[in-house]
Amino acid sequence: MAMQSLIQRGWLRTLSLAAIMLVASGVIVSNLPGQTKGKGKKETAVKDKEVKEGKVVNDIIVGGIGVEQIGYINEAIANTWKENKIVPSERCTDYEFIRRASLDIIGRIATVKEIGVFLNDPPLERRSRLIERLLKSPEYATNWANIWTTLLLTRQGVGRVYQDQMRAWLEDKFTENKESDYVPDWSRIVTEILTAKGRTNENGAVNYILAHLGEQVPQGERAQSGSYDMVPVTSRTTRLFLGLRTQCVQCHDHPFGDQWGQHHFWGINAFFRQVDAPQGRPGMMGNKMNKKGMPNQQYTLEENTNLNPKGLIAYERRSAVLLYINSTFLDGKKLKVDASKNRREALAKFITDSPFFAKAYVNRTWGHFFGRSFTKDAVDDFGDHNAPSHPELLERISEDWAKKYKHNPKDLIRWICNSRAYGLSSTANKSNDKVDDEAFFARMLLKAMSPEQLFDSLMTATQAKVAETGADRQNLKQEWLNRLISNFGDDEGNETSFNGTVIQALLLMNGQDINNAIMDKENGTVAAVLKKRAFSANAAKAAMRDLFLAALNRPPTEGPKGEYAKFLTPAMYRLPRVTGTPNPEAFWTGFYQDMFWALLNSNEFILNH
Repeated sequence: MAMQSLIQRGWLRTLSLAAIMLVASGVIVSNLPGQTKGKGKKETAVKDKEVKEGKVVNDIIVGGIGVEQIGYINEAIANTWKENKIVPSERCTDYEFIRRASLDIIGRIATVKEIGVFLNDPPLERRSRLIERLLKSPEYATNWANIWTTLLLTRQGVGRVYQDQMRAWLEDKFTENKESDYVPDWSRIVTEILTAKGRTNENGAVNYILAHLGEQVPQGERAQSGSYDMVPVTSRTTRLFLGLRTQCVQCHDHPFGDQWGQHHFWGINAFFRQVDAPQGRPGMMGNKMNKKGMPNQQYTLEENTNLNPKGLIAYERRSAVLLYINSTFLDGKKLKVDASKNRREALAKFITDSPFFAKAYVNRTWGHFFGRSFTKDAVDDFGDHNAPSHPELLERISEDWAKKYKHNPKDLIRWICNSRAYGLSSTANKSNDKVDDEAFFARMLLKAMSPEQLFDSLMTATQAKVAETGADRQNLKQEWLNRLISNFGDDEGNETSFNGTVIQALLLMNGQDINNAIMDKENGTVAAVLKKRAFSANAAKAAMRDLFLAALNRPPTEGPKGEYAKFLTPAMYRLPRVTGTPNPEAFWTGFYQDMFWALLNSNEFILNH
């Protein structure tokens, strides 16, 4: 383990063991600058202001994009605070905000340089300016491509090469192109995914349907019923793009209400029954590997009008009665059987025109940024059993995003991240500290980093040499993901959420990569500190600041009980006893390496707060 290797090197004795373990155990996370209960310390003169008449008066929104929607969010959330006698948490510090927004928008913590640029912006504009910089960063498209590749394919459902194809395709779709006037449009992206045809190495979008074809239909029934049962893609499509879990009505009507029945599931399923995949799906027959150990088999997705020509699909009721249905959307709209019409194109139009389409994306995105969606129990399960906490707000945002802003994901992110609720501290007070209070968004919830965020944040914090080269970094990232991911999937390809303590345990057990990056005296964050000749008590304070900013995106706390004192006081006491020489370089090298390792293994690093 990394901790054991440091102990064996002898460097741990240079620090107070209590101080090291205090950081590594994550005590820090509940005692951040400006995070104590009551009146927190602020870096700027910016103060919280109430929302008046639906107008944004909290900060200056750079560019003025979406001011109306931000104001409506602020007003709606503030009204629920008032109605439920809830006092929102303090405004979070600027250090917390840049770390939070960077993780949420581009998938990693901020760099020390980015923090400097952020703090040099005018106080009233800096948060809005930061949001715009992050949205313009190439890493924005990369992050959201990663997020949706996982949702579409799961992390372990297909081979890496097919995930990479899907990811590359999505990254291109999330990237604005001013020369061609291309603006990301979620409805167009989903349409292309649902109607995709071609080879996996030519059109990455085909990997979605190929990954979820389901079971092969018996040979003698394929002409009538299609090549595959298309059950997985049916349920996954309604969940991801409409926020409706129709898989529960595949075999029987919904047990808790009459909103959804079997006919809804199989009506959607019929739209997919002319899909054909002559080579099967990735992993179905075993992927052939090339010399580098990567699968080189390419697959094709086609629309075969000779399959299921009548358009009827049979499904069995619990009473053993066999019923038939043709392509029918959830609202009852039917597709007239016509060989010249592409069924998947019709389905994509039905889905993107549905009011559930925009609400599903808004609800999922809200959950990404706040750690909780408007719906409590699941982000993709609308219904009376899982009613949204702010139905009017969800309806209004979704309608504006669809009709006025043409499904541009960046606009929705602007509204959310510029809202007052998103800028609140994660520290609770007596009025908002209960689990039921989470529905009011009166404080920011702690969120465990995803494996992808964790890897990219470690690379950012350590500035490891491997981070400089794309191929090496991607290979290392895949190795990390394989180690960190535990897939408890079911037949729908669902995966469990990741718990910070589990990730931390795995991280501590597999910490050699971090250890190597920290101990590299030529490259990386610690090496940069050492090259400044930070080998004295006076230089140590500046060095500590650099390391804390790199790992936690904030400086150490001041005062007699602050982190400067916790680390430096025991170090000053032990320095003469450890070195025995006027040259303290070895002592300080171990001091910085041990401290940085502890910071990277703390709950504060692993959690997005």
